[in-house]
Amino acid sequence: MYFVCFVGYSQMQDKRITVTGGKGFLGSHLVKKLQERGYTQIFSVDQAEYDLVKLEDIKRMYADSQPDIVIHLAAKVGGIGFNQENPATLFYENLMMGTQLLHEGFLRKIEKFVGVATICAYPKFTPVPFKEEDLWNGYPEETNAPYGLAKKMLIVQSQAYRKQHGFNSITLLPVNLYGPGDNFDPQSSHVIPALIKKCLDAITNHEEEIVIWGTGKATREFFYVEDAAEAIILATERYNNSDPVNIGAGFEISIKHLVELIVELTGFQGHIRWDTTKPDGQPRRMLDTSRAWQEFRFQATTNFREGLTKTIEWYKQYFL
Repeated sequence: MYFVCFVGYSQMQDKRITVTGGKGFLGSHLVKKLQERGYTQIFSVDQAEYDLVKLEDIKRMYADSQPDIVIHLAAKVGGIGFNQENPATLFYENLMMGTQLLHEGFLRKIEKFVGVATICAYPKFTPVPFKEEDLWNGYPEETNAPYGLAKKMLIVQSQAYRKQHGFNSITLLPVNLYGPGDNFDPQSSHVIPALIKKCLDAITNHEEEIVIWGTGKATREFFYVEDAAEAIILATERYNNSDPVNIGAGFEISIKHLVELIVELTGFQGHIRWDTTKPDGQPRRMLDTSRAWQEFRFQATTNFREGLTKTIEWYKQYFL
């Protein structure tokens, strides 16, 4: 029989926690949830104050925050188009942030480093559901490989520093996030906010057609941001191993069906045109999340339709 022994958050409430990207999409939800759970010493790192690509800013951030635990969320990210246009930037900035943050944390003897990587680290043709053991069985999908590989180095570094130095660091692999506060910039947004904006803008502008990239055949798994924040907190409190852990919702939906659902929920009644000259990205994505349940008892709870509705209502409130 398998037993798990957890250290509850009541024994961690007084820890000083630094959250990189703490004022961003996921970070703002994470900080709020930490506060709700009784954490009082939280330092949110914002790009306007600290450029975490620069070593001198990383050192200044550590000096200012004096953390016991670092949760590294900050990342340079975007959708397929953004990835195609900025592969060097995505590789360099994500690699430098992760590598230097973890190393400086080790030098300062912090208690724990929580690295949040990406589903894009998986090989292009990984069998569904993605298991952590499949991470090294091929090259990532070409359109997001530079980003995925840069974030994947967190796993290598975490395992190496634990083996050589006994440094406590973990790496989590979240699937595609969505929810209130998402990035709706058409130049860099991911598929759900991009589709919501397309539909609602078309309604506002009385347009009869929207254009969607690809064929609609690719599948994705989507993870509500508040569930993701919960998973990260549970892993921070309960997981102390450098083997990477998938965190997600454990379901798969085609882009075609996703578009149909968002069209229904937004009320768009026009025509959908598929631009098949544009790439689909990775053919399929869905995670095996059994390790997250086994190691720190995480399971997503938000119904997808409910999560989409909340995201659409948030966009209407702040942008329409």
